[in-house]
Amino acid sequence: MGEKLTKRDVEKIEQEIEHRKLVVRKEAIEAVKEARAQGDLSENFEYYAAKRHKNQNESRIRYLERMLKTAVIVTDASKEDEVGMDDIVEVEFEEDGEIEKYKLVTSIRGNSMENRISIESPIGKALKGRKTGDRVKVQVSEDISYYLIIRSIEKTGEEGENIRGF
Repeated sequence: MGEKLTKRDVEKIEQEIEHRKLVVRKEAIEAVKEARAQGDLSENFEYYAAKRHKNQNESRIRYLERMLKTAVIVTDASKEDEVGMDDIVEVEFEEDGEIEKYKLVTSIRGNSMENRISIESPIGKALKGRKTGDRVKVQVSEDISYYLIIRSIEKTGEEGENIRGF
C-alpha cells in the first residue's frame, strides 16, 4: 500500500512532475551541454555539477510517478463537528494542561516544526473523526499512551489554508 494522498495532493504532485519534465529537464540538459563545451571533462566541476542536477531531477520525477502509481486516495471531507483532514485542532494535554494546535494533513505534508501532523501518526489517528470535548487516548506504543481533550476544531477553506498560515 502506498502513500495516503488527497486529490489536492495528487494535483500538486502532477503539477510538479509536469514542471520538472517541461522546464527543469530542459534547463538541466542545456546546462550539461554548456559545461561539456568548456573542454576537458576530467577537471570540469561545472560539468559534474550539471550532470548531478540533471540526475537528481530525473530521480525526483521517477519517485513522484511511483508515488502516484501506488497512492491511496483519501477524502478530506468530514462532518462539520468532527476532526478531519486539513482541520486545525486545539487540544489540551491532560497530564500537564498544556495547550497545542495541530493541523491534520497527509503524511507527505506532515511537518512537526509547523504543527502539521499526519493522519497516520498516533495523534492523527486518535483525533480523526472525534468531536470537541472528546477525551482521546493517544497510543504511542504498547506501553506508552496519554490523553488529550479536544478544545476546539477549526475548519479551513477549500485550499486547506487559513489566514494564520497553518
